Amino acid sequence: MSKDEFFPAGYETPVDVSSFMKMKDEGEYTIRILSSAVVGYEYFTTENKPKRSKTPFTEPLLDIKIDEKTGKETTPKHFWVFLVYNYALKAVQSLEITQKTLMNQIKAYVDNPKWGNPTGYDLKITKVGQKLLTKYTVQAEPHTPITPEIAEMAKNSDIDLEMIFEE
Repeated sequence: MSKDEFFPAGYETPVDVSSFMKMKDEGEYTIRILSSAVVGYEYFTTENKPKRSKTPFTEPLLDIKIDEKTGKETTPKHFWVFLVYNYALKAVQSLEITQKTLMNQIKAYVDNPKWGNPTGYDLKITKVGQKLLTKYTVQAEPHTPITPEIAEMAKNSDIDLEMIFEE
């Protein structure tokens, strides 16, 4: 029996689509930001659970994770989270960014009057390397209107970005 006889014509294994976008692997990720950024601060506990706040943490963090290599407390990070359309998965997802290089590059486009709000154009994010050797680059694609299909998917999304602050 050949492969063509085993599966129906045109069969492809389904991909599970999470409501959270992750850029785990090296490569290019093309997205369209669909919402304003929700900003905050986060750290991970000794149980590896995230704790998030809309404002910087001021109280001593008694449950903050210890870095295994240095033996010192990890540092809370500033983050942005927004809705995106992930072209590879054809899905609306939330994307949380803590990487300063990504933040700085996206903010440079936002601050540039020729680009402005990133909901008006696609972004191609390229990831090279792993762990501490990871490098990101962001390239804006030409301004294009969002398609009616993507707009409808965004409108019907049940992702609530504010839920990130709830435990």
